[in-house]
Amino acid sequence: MSGVAGQVCRDAPRLLYAVWRDDKMKKGSGMERPDAGLRQLTVYRLRRATVQMLSTISQELAPFGLRRTTFSALAVVVDRPGLRQTQLADALAIERPNLVKIVDELEAAGLIQRCQAEGDRRAYALHPTEDGELLHRRAYEAVQAADRRLMHGLSPAEVQALNAALHLIEENAGGPVDAEPKGD
Repeated sequence: MSGVAGQVCRDAPRLLYAVWRDDKMKKGSGMERPDAGLRQLTVYRLRRATVQMLSTISQELAPFGLRRTTFSALAVVVDRPGLRQTQLADALAIERPNLVKIVDELEAAGLIQRCQAEGDRRAYALHPTEDGELLHRRAYEAVQAADRRLMHGLSPAEVQALNAALHLIEENAGGPVDAEPKGD
């Protein structure tokens, strides 16, 4: 290799070592942190934290027979009974064909009911069943407890700042954003 590309390749080990050192890592007998360069990117750290958090939430929901997507859909239906399927798809940022599968699953489990929407025979309004409301309440408590564990070590002000920052990142990325960032 020659030119700039060759120089970058020759300098890469030195640059990675500098990143490891800056990341307060000790030089050892191997590559303790092969992703050290990536760890300088907020988006990478956010992805890693997200993977861990989603895994935790999935584990919490498994005993209830729910997945993250079915829990989210059920939560929105419980909070907004009568919501149309298209509104649910928009709220969860899920493609409508994928949402149909989720709604089918929740309906088959007896957790929600599809009813014809008032004024539009082509649309369905979604309503939670009593079993759906009960399961939602129990699963939501488990998710809240997991959320508190995941935020352990952060002050209420730091959690509020984190949520405000995530709100802004979502807005900067062009995604849907709540009217107000929430503290918890």
